[in-house]
Amino acid sequence: MALEASSRLEVSQGNDSDLPLAGMRVIDLLDGNAEMCGRLMADLGADVILIEPTEGLSSRQQKPVFENESLHFFTHQANKRSVILDLDREDDRENFLRLLSGAALLLDDGRLAACGISHEALRRKFPALIIFSITDFGLTGPWKDYRGTNAVIMALGGVLARSGIKGSDPLLPPGELAVEAAAVQAAWVGLLAYWQHLHVGEGNLLDFSLFEATAQIIDPGLGVTGSAAAGKSAAEIAHFGRPPVGKVYPIFPCRDGHVRICVLNPRQWQGMSNWLGGDHPFTDPSFNSLGKRFKAIKEINELIALLFKDQDADVLVSEGQKRGVPIASVSTPQQVLNNEHFNAREAFINVEVDGKSGKMPSGYFDIDGSRVGVRDPAPRLGQHTREVLAEAVPQLAETGNEPASRRPLDGIRVLDLGVIVAGAELGRLFADQGAELIKVESRSFPDGLRQSADGALITQSFAQGSRNKKSLGLNLRSDEGIALFGQLVENSDVVLSNFKPGTLESLGIGYQRLKALNPGIVLVESSALGNTGPLAKSMGYGPLVRASSGLTGLWCYPDMADSYSDSTTIFPDHFAGRLAATAVLAVLIKRRRTGKGAKIVLSQAEAILNTLATPLLRESLCPNTLRPQGNRYEFDAPANLFPCLGEDLWCMIEVRSTEDWLALCNVIGLSDLAGVPELLTSEGRLARREELEHCVLQWTSMHSPEEVMYRMQAAGLAAGKMLRINELLDNEQLRLRHFFREFNQPSLGRLITENGPVGHSDLPDPEIQPAPIQGQHTREIAELVLGLPVERIEQLIELGALEVATEEDRALAR
Repeated sequence: MALEASSRLEVSQGNDSDLPLAGMRVIDLLDGNAEMCGRLMADLGADVILIEPTEGLSSRQQKPVFENESLHFFTHQANKRSVILDLDREDDRENFLRLLSGAALLLDDGRLAACGISHEALRRKFPALIIFSITDFGLTGPWKDYRGTNAVIMALGGVLARSGIKGSDPLLPPGELAVEAAAVQAAWVGLLAYWQHLHVGEGNLLDFSLFEATAQIIDPGLGVTGSAAAGKSAAEIAHFGRPPVGKVYPIFPCRDGHVRICVLNPRQWQGMSNWLGGDHPFTDPSFNSLGKRFKAIKEINELIALLFKDQDADVLVSEGQKRGVPIASVSTPQQVLNNEHFNAREAFINVEVDGKSGKMPSGYFDIDGSRVGVRDPAPRLGQHTREVLAEAVPQLAETGNEPASRRPLDGIRVLDLGVIVAGAELGRLFADQGAELIKVESRSFPDGLRQSADGALITQSFAQGSRNKKSLGLNLRSDEGIALFGQLVENSDVVLSNFKPGTLESLGIGYQRLKALNPGIVLVESSALGNTGPLAKSMGYGPLVRASSGLTGLWCYPDMADSYSDSTTIFPDHFAGRLAATAVLAVLIKRRRTGKGAKIVLSQAEAILNTLATPLLRESLCPNTLRPQGNRYEFDAPANLFPCLGEDLWCMIEVRSTEDWLALCNVIGLSDLAGVPELLTSEGRLARREELEHCVLQWTSMHSPEEVMYRMQAAGLAAGKMLRINELLDNEQLRLRHFFREFNQPSLGRLITENGPVGHSDLPDPEIQPAPIQGQHTREIAELVLGLPVERIEQLIELGALEVATEEDRALAR
């Protein structure tokens, strides 16, 4: 029986047929983890059909719950349709197979195997179907049957070990960042496989692991690092324990809260220095150097703290903007929900949950000026069963017959204006999959990712983010350079940028101009706060984005005031790259039908808001519920990070049900507590949380983290040791699933890097080529892509419109 409606959205209904993935059907079996994968596809217009058992998905009861409604289900199942099918019944199984006959993609988390339906049998019956298995650790390897939770995957993925403050315990990042980020990577992989299907006509079996995705997205040990790392890899700068309190992106108390600043380049320091007044001891021009300032950073920060302490945050932010000092408030959840800029951008929508008004993030993207996100509330159980089963089977899209060995994005040309981490990652994702990636850069405005502490031509970080790319030296501040860029646009498919909003227009290459040159062009504008709203043109850095979106304020120890612990993370840069890539591929899929491109706008702050959709909705309904949680799971016990035998060795263990509790009692010998009636409920266990955690701690402290994890997992419990980056390289699960690759980078030698974005599939692995030196391919691109004669190329080089690598640099790069 369908449940009565208990929720609604206050949002205007758009035309779903205009959305990028209109006409694509997805069958969704996911329950409890990674449902945002299907939600994101539904946001983009896919018809996502949620297959539920008679009693409904377990995620309908997933906490937090408000008046009997799961807020997790509310936020993660919007825009989907619910169909009740009992896959153990023959007639319902026939209906299921009929739905699959018109589907492009099937999302599965193990339910098929539990019902006796094999992936291999479905592949034989539906050779064009993409079967997408999304599990905690993948379908193969020694950990394939392990249980994971967000916290366990964070511990095993190398994230937890680098989070926290020196001298304190490791600190779990807030929210469900691992699962939410992995779900977005899953959406990218699913659309990539569908794009390949459209060209080759064949289906696929994708074996996707949340653990592996986490190791690639949230501060990856082998990926691009931020500019503050000066080109060093994450492994090179990782501390054995927690990092020291951040000094480069300091946070200062003010009269009504806190603010964070990012004073990096000389111009920003001059603004800050003038703000301090002309009589402080650091006015000498030598302090324009970040290295020189850093030696006196303690004294400088003391002066700034004195200046800020008696002023309101909004006054400081306004003054900082005027002076060219990057600054943001460290926002509380309530401040985020009421933020003038976010509300001007319609980053939230009003909802009603069981008769009470609330707010939830509205979606990740703007496409052609319209928000692409939540249109319909999460469905009632079985709400669409009759409707869907009565529909004719949709016609599958026409496909090509190219060889299956083709690189998925062969034939796509991308002009990459992106800089630093988010820009580098977005371009790399396309380059890895076979797109021709032309990195457009200039000596006058170099990519900050090229900077290094020792003046090296190419750093490990740059090599990881710009592998497979070609470098075109092009001066976009010259008329000739702009004309050449226009010619490139005429013969390209995608333009990527993450400049401050308005930059492309100021150069004369805004979207309207690009669209006039090529109606099929797809433009991405990724920025800190989006391209509209009162703070759109604020200087954007990751630390400021995290502060303004509320993440910084939550990334704290619950019992330690002002213990902000996000100073070394670069989230959401890698995550934002995956989001933008997903949207671009969705628009390219639509372009096959319409021939038209689009402008995609991504706000990195709103990317964070959407990862916090469930707790933000809860906060809007029940103020002051969203606060730092530390390492504890809020809704059951014992569930925490426990010390193990040895120095700074830990294991995450999470009890999330009575079955888990009884299994835990059996493992660590708590038979006297196993029969206590009050401990057979989560409420009873939470009431005695401290006592139960002490019992677990006494046991774990006598065992190695490996033994703790193995014994807990053998009993069916979610548990994971805290892995450090260097341990990932020797991890048996990652090695056996071919997570790592090597490539040769001239001047650096052999580098280890990550493989493709999915563990096992029919998609070819990336063909990895080294990152370029600046201007390395200028002549080649000018001749082969622009069709310029050699004489004209040399003339443009002489004029400074084109830039080429020096012979000395070329020699070093060989």
